[in-house]
Amino acid sequence: MAMKEAFFPAFANSYFISLGVLLGGSLIGALGAFFTGQAPLTVISRLSDSLRIWAIIAAIGGTFDTVYVFERGLFNGETKDIIKQFLLILSALGGAQTGALLIYWLTQEHISS
Repeated sequence: MAMKEAFFPAFANSYFISLGVLLGGSLIGALGAFFTGQAPLTVISRLSDSLRIWAIIAAIGGTFDTVYVFERGLFNGETKDIIKQFLLILSALGGAQTGALLIYWLTQEHISS
């Protein structure tokens, strides 16, 4: 029998998993770009845009569990579960946005010469 995680640890985990997936994926991808002779900072910036949705999906634990919770909330009247799941998704969005902002500051790709 699986034990459910409390809400606040899950909320924090969702944020930091999303942040870690975005930062880790972008930085490791830049290492590969360096080895192949591409511009690492440009690749980091591009990868952070591409990995954002995957970071959110990884943080919430896949899409089927989320859909099941929304279904249970709508059809069984468990609105508390819908609100919790919405807050977990919001936390994952915040982690991905924080990671993208850190990479934006790190690479400064927005500054043109």
